[in-house]
Amino acid sequence: MKVVLFGAGGKVGSVLAPALEAAGHELVELPEAEAMVDFTSPEAVEGNVLAALEQGVPCVVGTTGWDPGPAGAVAAERALQLFVAPNFAIGAVLMMRLAAEAARFLPRAEIVELHGEAKKDAPSGTAKATAELLPGDPPVHSVRLPGLVAHQEVLLGGDGQLLTIRHDAYSREAYVPGVLLALERLPALPPGLTLGLATLLEA
Repeated sequence: MKVVLFGAGGKVGSVLAPALEAAGHELVELPEAEAMVDFTSPEAVEGNVLAALEQGVPCVVGTTGWDPGPAGAVAAERALQLFVAPNFAIGAVLMMRLAAEAARFLPRAEIVELHGEAKKDAPSGTAKATAELLPGDPPVHSVRLPGLVAHQEVLLGGDGQLLTIRHDAYSREAYVPGVLLALERLPALPPGLTLGLATLLEA
């Protein structure tokens, strides 16, 4: 597949670009692309997505901190796919699924998410998505420090016990399998906005 990658010079993009080529994808400019992948910033992502949709190019987006709803409406109008995931690490998706199951029995929960100091949005998209799966309105605690990549734990408390479900991404390679899966499934997705890697794992 011919793919345009926005954010190729960023921390995720620098890992993703060679991984896409190793998987047989060809990196091209937007006018030649069959799909767009965006790992940029909340300020840049919507413009990139709209530019791609205007060219008739479906999109895979891993940038958080923006509202994909308006772009999803544009994608639906143009009969194009827009896939957005707060986290492309398969282990993180499993953490969210396990936390939702555990919360059926231990409904008191709090979320702690930890990222490198360069991450601009807080709470993270993953933390927000996790909170939506849990009962009540669980507090989210955000940590931004050098030396961190992407880490999240869900703490579920009950009388005399604590269950901790944690995922750690120690390098950006953790996101590659999820992005490759999204590109593989992108043509078969319905037009408009599809949210979350879990939707692909269930397919």
